[in-house]
Amino acid sequence: MILFNLTIILDEEIHNEWLHWMKTKQIQDVMNTGCFVSNRLLNVLDSPNEGVTYCVQYISDSLENLNEFRQKHEHMIQANMPEQFNNKLVLFPTVMEFIDNQ
Repeated sequence: MILFNLTIILDEEIHNEWLHWMKTKQIQDVMNTGCFVSNRLLNVLDSPNEGVTYCVQYISDSLENLNEFRQKHEHMIQANMPEQFNNKLVLFPTVMEFIDNQ
């Protein structure tokens, strides 16, 4: 299993509007690509950054599916971001692999 984590640091002034957009539009658009099996939206409580920090995590059952998302869908998903968020957030992607403890 592969975890695609997006850490987003937002200006406080767009925080509520961005959160609503993520919950009602963006996460569903990403899930509709069929490349992920589940997702999580987390608020980072102890961020050292100014503003508000979130992590959006998408879980894929294979690296191939993640690569398909990044090659075929990611640019369209990013292009659909409302203009009012431009220059008011910073995004850091991270790809991680689950390790079985057995």
